[in-house]
Amino acid sequence: MPEPTKEAIDALVGPATPQFAYQLRARIEELVKDLPEDDSVRRYGEEKMQLLDRLGHASSKAEAGGRVRRDVPGWEELPSSAPADAPLPHRPVET
Repeated sequence: MPEPTKEAIDALVGPATPQFAYQLRARIEELVKDLPEDDSVRRYGEEKMQLLDRLGHASSKAEAGGRVRRDVPGWEELPSSAPADAPLPHRPVET
């Protein structure tokens, strides 16, 4: 397998959606796991894995553009927008 690159990581993360965030995170983890801890590509991959973790609890990447107004009725009960930089909080699963 060729040496991992930042470009290869960007190619995986670029089209990421919340639905596939964890699958892509696993691919990046596999890609960088054998690199030394201080390797710049590994650190870059770890940063992108954190982004994908946040994206997994979001409804959009929304890295740019406007935000949905939060004063609309029902926002507190069911947020309609949760960008990766402000994902929905983790909620315990009720059994």
